[in-house]
Amino acid sequence: MKDIEQVLVVQRSVFDQMGAFQGIAPASEGYLEQLLSPAVLRFIPRPQAEADPGYKQLIPYVIMTHGGRYLSYVRGRRAGEQRLVGLRSIGIGGHINPADEMGLFDKSYREAYFAAVAREVAEEVVVASEHTDRIVAFLNDDSTEVGRVHLGVVHFWELSGPDVRKREQMITELRFMSPAELLAVKDTMESWSSLCVEHLDELAATSRTAGGSGL
Repeated sequence: MKDIEQVLVVQRSVFDQMGAFQGIAPASEGYLEQLLSPAVLRFIPRPQAEADPGYKQLIPYVIMTHGGRYLSYVRGRRAGEQRLVGLRSIGIGGHINPADEMGLFDKSYREAYFAAVAREVAEEVVVASEHTDRIVAFLNDDSTEVGRVHLGVVHFWELSGPDVRKREQMITELRFMSPAELLAVKDTMESWSSLCVEHLDELAATSRTAGGSGL
């Protein structure tokens, strides 16, 4: 029997207490620390998480950029989230699983979280360029079935070169696109990417003013 995937979630009630929002919200250190507190996070079976809006699955959403252009792709039929098949995306990311070794008595899951981000990206694409990694925003879209059970953490990766190639078969039409090109196809995008495309200048400015890795 195949093991059921366990995914990291935060209860919807906790998200509401922290300050729920609709759409895209600027990143803040305080919000991130609350979100990564062991007191509010737990692992539950993915089938349960996908069907129960009482939980939000925590999803790193990595936007990669080089030379003013942004990595984009279309989710193919092998995508893990079938409700997003055929939609264009500018975010690389996925679920956080128990294998990401979050210590039971840690005061914060920050270190394990960033390790999970690196693992998830490496599973989907090969990035041969050096990069910076900064959290620039959070994403929530309760207007869609998928969005109601997910909460996105937007990472902005500034690459030293455009050398990125796909590793997972679910990624198709991988290429760097200009903001104008992305806006022209916004109607073909998953909701999170559509929200981010409208704020690329702001996300890039936030990344430039942030120091080091993270916020």
